[in-house]
Amino acid sequence: MHPAPSVILFSTLSGLGLGFLAFLGWGALQPSGWAAFLLWALGYALALGGLMASTFHLGNPRNALKAFTQWRTSWLSREAWAAVATLVVLAPVALADIFGLALPRLVGQIGGTLALLTVFTTAMIYTQIRAVPRWHHWLTPVMFLTFALAGGAMLADRAWAPVLLVVTGIVLLAVWRIGDGAFARAGQTMGTATGLDTLGVPSVLDPAHTAGNYLKREMIFVVGRKHAAKLRKIALLLASVLPALILFLPSGVWGIALASCLHLAGALAARWLFFAEAEHVVGLYYGARG
Repeated sequence: MHPAPSVILFSTLSGLGLGFLAFLGWGALQPSGWAAFLLWALGYALALGGLMASTFHLGNPRNALKAFTQWRTSWLSREAWAAVATLVVLAPVALADIFGLALPRLVGQIGGTLALLTVFTTAMIYTQIRAVPRWHHWLTPVMFLTFALAGGAMLADRAWAPVLLVVTGIVLLAVWRIGDGAFARAGQTMGTATGLDTLGVPSVLDPAHTAGNYLKREMIFVVGRKHAAKLRKIALLLASVLPALILFLPSGVWGIALASCLHLAGALAARWLFFAEAEHVVGLYYGARG
């Protein structure tokens, strides 16, 4: 599928920000004063920046408000409500840390859990799509949650953050391995897509459209295997291996900053591949898989 920059930024930045907010809410860090302000501002900036980026993928950004109306059936709507609930619940926790107010930590624990729930709803937007076999399996939400937890633990300077980064790399390898054969395992062919498989093996006589259209532009995107292989190595190295190695060393704040920048770059590369390598079955109508 076409890897839209807005969706890549949205899913990557919001995941990192919500992961960090979860650790702040849980009390992994208990800063005060200006330190609290800067840390909470970073978490909110990443989360809100990612959520705002998602509106640029809408034909009319004003339609974003309509996302809140379909929570019974739409994971996108559930994500919108979960995100708002997270940011609202964690706001008094942030103020309490900044101004030294007494607030039950239970509020922060609820907010932190809501942050991860928001990441899960984001993942389910893609996991539920049967027409994209590469996404339609249980490892997709695991990948989203692992990235959020690893990024949050890294920013929160948890001692076991390198372990989570290594786990993120393992999950990435598993996602790629399972995803590469997902389309074939789904058994989707031009025959099943058109309903003509009982009559034989259909083929495309003439293109369904003589000009470009939304489906061909958004749902059919082909990335070369050589380019994909290189990007996988870059994503794995930057998102997992190098940050984990840096954090294993006593590098302090600057080490965390460097590891975070490398991890974010790797996460962006991995998320680009997440979309670029996804094959939508609609491509079968055009005699293409992409």
